[in-house]
Amino acid sequence: MSNQTLERIARNKNVARAAARQLSMEQLNKLAEVIGEVIEQKNDEEKRRQEDEAQKARKLAEIREQINEAGLSIDDLVPDQPKRKRGRPPKNAKDADKA
Repeated sequence: MSNQTLERIARNKNVARAAARQLSMEQLNKLAEVIGEVIEQKNDEEKRRQEDEAQKARKLAEIREQINEAGLSIDDLVPDQPKRKRGRPPKNAKDADKA
């Protein structure tokens, strides 16, 4: 099955019923098992992602607090970026250097 077919089945109950009619009860039970496992995996991944984001937010808050306690600002930590030249070099820049 293609990704588009699965999306159609997931969005429309009648399409899902039509697809299910083509499968035996054994196949439907196996499909339900597999989909259940996939859902569990997705839930676990989402929980881990949320925990990672929460941990990152806590660390960021700690670092900001330490910066404030030290009397610094974020601008003190980041050096000024060099200004970039705008525009493109001339097409014959290599030839001009050789002459």
